[in-house]
Amino acid sequence: MAILIDGSTRVLVQGITGREGSFHTQQMQAYGTQVVAGVVPGRGGGEALGVPVFDTVADAAAATGADTAFTIVPPAFAADAVMEAAAAGLRLGVCVTEGVPVLDMVRATAFVERTAMRLIGPNCPGVMTAGQSKIGFIPNHVGRSGRVGVVARSGTLTYEVIQGLSDAGHGETTAVGIGGDPVLGSTFLDILPLFAADAATEAVVLVGEIGGSDEERAAEWIRASGFDKPVVAFISGRTAPPGKRMGHAGAIISGTTGSAQGKIDALLTAGASVADTIEDVVRLVGDRLRP
Repeated sequence: MAILIDGSTRVLVQGITGREGSFHTQQMQAYGTQVVAGVVPGRGGGEALGVPVFDTVADAAAATGADTAFTIVPPAFAADAVMEAAAAGLRLGVCVTEGVPVLDMVRATAFVERTAMRLIGPNCPGVMTAGQSKIGFIPNHVGRSGRVGVVARSGTLTYEVIQGLSDAGHGETTAVGIGGDPVLGSTFLDILPLFAADAATEAVVLVGEIGGSDEERAAEWIRASGFDKPVVAFISGRTAPPGKRMGHAGAIISGTTGSAQGKIDALLTAGASVADTIEDVVRLVGDRLRP
């Protein structure tokens, strides 16, 4: 089993003819993802990378049965692309675009919430269900089918955790990079219940970072819901000085809000194990997985 995507997921790519869109679409195809269409306004009727290109998401979905959008367009157009996918009735959108204006995403997420679509991103590495399908930037070679769900704010740390779990033989069910922007389509609170309901996921790795309160809210949900699967957490940015932006737009500490120690304390109180290094993440997962 898996969450969000599997081998049957049918993906359309918004921005398939761009340099980045073309490259990452080819990587997705090489992994086995069913890319069934591209969407580029003004280029409908053509073809790219062996799939038909349409002017609109609605046309692409109607003609190909696409149910998921991979949005990889310039920042100025990303919010409108996300809303177009949601309006067309797609069930999932994965937006990897970096630098989307915050007010644009406020507008887009409010729109998406009124539809049936679940949004991952923006500014995220995407989603991979090991051995079945991937949407986004996660390198093809790191995943291995297994028992651990991964949800992370940081792209690079997502890859490192997946690689470590794979090398140790634990493997992954699905890895979800939610992104690090201040306004996101999905947070830890949205993804953890999906792992709770997935019988194949026996443990969860949660990779957080300084800034915001998503990790604290996730910890409260873990405690209050009786989540009974082992959680191993890692919080990056522990040495960041207050008031300084460290990488992601959302990774800002204001006073004591969003500090690494506050997140660590909340997760420990909820019963999670908190690792000091990526190597510790892998070791703690091994300790807590059933034989």
